Amino acid sequence: MSRSIVRFVDHTITHAPEGGVTFEAFCAAYRCEAASGAFGEQTDALDWCLRHTGSTGHTIFRRVVTDHARVTRSE
Repeated sequence: MSRSIVRFVDHTITHAPEGGVTFEAFCAAYRCEAASGAFGEQTDALDWCLRHTGSTGHTIFRRVVTDHARVTRSE
């Protein structure tokens, strides 16, 4: 029988700015699968929503913001 030692170490998670942030919007209207694609600026995704509403009348969207995270050991 072997013995082992388990050590728990605290970690933190933070935003990794070098990974950037992307903004996307997806139409949530019934049977509409339109998507804005990824943008580097939030206003571009919001403008897409406004244009989509203007051309289709759809008024509900799912907005997604994606960033990158870094986990580091706290010691």
